[in-house]
Amino acid sequence: MKHILKLLTGIMIAAIILPACKKDENKVYFEGGTAPFLTASATGPFTLLKDDKDKPAVTFSWTNPNYQFNTGISSQNVTYILQVDSAGKNFSSSKMQEQSIDQALSVALTVRDLNQFPTRMELQFGQFHTLEFRIKSTLKNGTVPLYSNVITIRINNYLDFAVEPPGTVGAQYLDGNLWVVGDAVASGWNNPLPSPYDVTQKIPRKAPTDILHYEGTITFNASGGYKLIQTQGVWSTQYHALDGTAKLSGKFEKKDSDPQFPSPGAGNYKVEVNFQTGEYKLTKL
Repeated sequence: MKHILKLLTGIMIAAIILPACKKDENKVYFEGGTAPFLTASATGPFTLLKDDKDKPAVTFSWTNPNYQFNTGISSQNVTYILQVDSAGKNFSSSKMQEQSIDQALSVALTVRDLNQFPTRMELQFGQFHTLEFRIKSTLKNGTVPLYSNVITIRINNYLDFAVEPPGTVGAQYLDGNLWVVGDAVASGWNNPLPSPYDVTQKIPRKAPTDILHYEGTITFNASGGYKLIQTQGVWSTQYHALDGTAKLSGKFEKKDSDPQFPSPGAGNYKVEVNFQTGEYKLTKL
């Protein structure tokens, strides 16, 4: 009887252990990959000209990282991101730029594409800046990223902007104006603005010759929305938010469209409108 009980116990234990072992054998383990190797068709230095904006500037190419699993090379989609930062910032500055490149192993940039990096980093135009470029690769399941080698390029960028600033006529930049209009402010949606709102709701340039940065103090109501206009009585050249819920900061564009900028809440706020980056920011005073 004891022999039978031992035999039955052994069978039960084997029945528990064997499926578990079989299950472990079917697990897929990530075993790493090879950091992509980045090359550039040209490394400059580049003096970029707006008249050449549509011409080819540089093509970046990189090797496949060949992500490995215990079952073999991954067939999953790989996402690549071109990262750009100022030299010495170790790709960790708040101004670092990224451009997503799904699955391709190269990206061709025009003069304007290349110029957009120092523009969005708010680097002074008309002088050389040393930028560093690298590729970040990841599997779409969130696998730990691999980073390429770094390529350094010196770029002398031209004046450009993410959103066309007020007073722009072709290649000329005239005296631009910017006002807040809407039910988030005292004037309501009256356009043109009646006195005194044509003065109290105006946002001036941060500096007289600075066409890209506007800054001023505006009193807001507790709720409602607003738009930014550059010409009294005209809606067609207005600026609106890209996210109608972003109260204190976000992106905007020049377009006669919704959504509105949302009221940040009752009180006085410093309003900063950055046409170089296409971003706005409100700070409670």
